[in-house]
Amino acid sequence: MAEKPSEKPSEESGSSIPDDVWERFVQDSERGIRMSGAPKEPSARARMVTERLRQKDAKGAQPEGWRTGPAWREMDGRAARRRRLWAILGVPVAIAVALVAVKPSLLPGDPFGTSSDASSGTPSGGASAAALPAETAPPTAAPSSAAPDTPTLDRPFAGSPAERWADGAAAIVVPKATPVGTFTSAQVAAALKRAKTLLVGANLAPGTLRGESPESALAVLDPKQPPMLDDVNSWLRAPGKKHDPLMLFSRFDPAEVRPAGDVVKVRGRMTFKAGAHASVAIHMDYTFVYPLIQASKASKASKASGTTETSGAPTEGSGAGSTEVARTIVRRVLDLELLDPRKYQATPGKLSITRYDQDLGNTACDVYDGFLHPQFDSAAPTGAPPTGPTTDPYDRSRDIEHSGTETCGTVSRT
Repeated sequence: MAEKPSEKPSEESGSSIPDDVWERFVQDSERGIRMSGAPKEPSARARMVTERLRQKDAKGAQPEGWRTGPAWREMDGRAARRRRLWAILGVPVAIAVALVAVKPSLLPGDPFGTSSDASSGTPSGGASAAALPAETAPPTAAPSSAAPDTPTLDRPFAGSPAERWADGAAAIVVPKATPVGTFTSAQVAAALKRAKTLLVGANLAPGTLRGESPESALAVLDPKQPPMLDDVNSWLRAPGKKHDPLMLFSRFDPAEVRPAGDVVKVRGRMTFKAGAHASVAIHMDYTFVYPLIQASKASKASKASGTTETSGAPTEGSGAGSTEVARTIVRRVLDLELLDPRKYQATPGKLSITRYDQDLGNTACDVYDGFLHPQFDSAAPTGAPPTGPTTDPYDRSRDIEHSGTETCGTVSRT
């Protein structure tokens, strides 16, 4: 029978675990603690990153995230500067844009093509100059010279101060009426309107310009002023040196010239005041600029056969020089009176002429057939040679009252 080994408990631990097992357990535990808990030597990359972070932390900087890197921050900075710039420039730019929108002429030249239509009183035919404001007082000097240019059918006023003048009847501005003496505002207004009718009928009506009787102008005159009406009618019936209808009316021979377009440039002013004869005294001072072309051979043939040709641009086959444009300038100073029929022999509402003076620029000298005869550069001179002084027909600052010894002179420009 075999003998059992004896089991002796450990005296140190009081445990029943064998000593060799316990020793192995203790050795394994110490090895694990050394492997997990002992400090490691940092790599060079780790030391560099650690030092950069330490320096930024010392400066108070935050580490860059993936949405706040250098590229994003630089773009945001440019946007901020752009917003600040617009905040500074925004108000002045807005004001400038508003001013240009209201008045494009503030810009140099004419970048938007804002030259207005002829009917508005602004330059016509492609002119870029701004229109002059209405004349409200006597000028103190002649208008400055326009840029040298040759008039054409498209721009018949090129190279002339008149290119900036208003067009036709629209340029004759009737002042606001007020009571004068025994006349009411309505009566004064009616008289001013008739004064304009007289001026338009005598200088702008197509029939008058073609040499026809100026009926609308004659209808304004008081039939109870017989000497004046008798004179006017005799001038029209039998023109002559002492009976010249050009003293009151602008007339051209349609066999010789035709209008270059349908625009006549006009500049001047109309005023009124109490007259010396318990009347309304109306003063008018206006200059008219007529662009003209030579009539074609067909026009002359039409007149010879008794037919009438309307004005307009020349047709194909017209005579030589028919596209050349010349200008005739006529200035008229006219004084009218509205008399009180209760004190004078006068027709209610009709006007009497008390003064008429005129300057005729670019027309033949000593020709008294009742027509204006403009000189064209391509044509031989007509009429007598001028012997008087040289004057500027656009100068509205000078007095044109004649002394009866006037001579035919030369114009400095047309």
